[in-house]
Order: sequence, then structure tokens, then C-alpha cells
Amino acid sequence: MSKSGKAAEPAPEQYGDVVARLEEMVAKLESGSLSLEESLKAFEEGIRLVRKGEKLLSDAEQRIEQLLVDEDGREVVAPLPVGNRPAPAAAPKAAAAKPPPEDDVPF
Repeated sequence: MSKSGKAAEPAPEQYGDVVARLEEMVAKLESGSLSLEESLKAFEEGIRLVRKGEKLLSDAEQRIEQLLVDEDGREVVAPLPVGNRPAPAAAPKAAAAKPPPEDDVPF
């Protein structure tokens, strides 16, 4: 129970539900019809929802795998690297940049 005597709604378990609840909270805040105390409570719930959404996305990211091709041309399934972006595919060896010849140094 919250201080107002109402039971707090449980946090949604699906990402889409979290986003929908956040959109509701934003609409309430933007309407200007909430008191300061109600606005603070809505803001606090919004922060909890954002954290829940981030956790759901993080958990999903850990489950994602990417398909890679090894040097022999075989497809290999590997876990997604830690971080926000997958590792770039390896460039072909022939396309590697060569350093400029020493006599092309501009000084």
C-alpha cells in the first residue's frame, strides 16, 4: 500500500507495456492537471518504469546472438559482444589499408 492508501500498480513485465505506461505518465504530466504532489509521484513512477525498461532491454540484449562467418566461410553463432553495438565484421585481408611509403611523409 502507498501512503495514500491505494495499492501501487505492479510494474509491467513486458517492454511494450512499460512503454505504454510511460506514455500514460507523460500525458498526465503534460496535461497540467496534476497537483505538485501527484506530479512528483508520476515522475517517480516514470523513473521506476524507465529503469524496468532498461533492465528488460539489457536482459534481451544478453540473449541475442549474432551470426558470423569464419575464415573458412562457415557460419558461426556467437554471443553478442558486451556493449551497445555488435562488433564490426572483419574486413577482408586484401582491403586492409597499407601505411604510406616513408618518402610520402608530409614533413
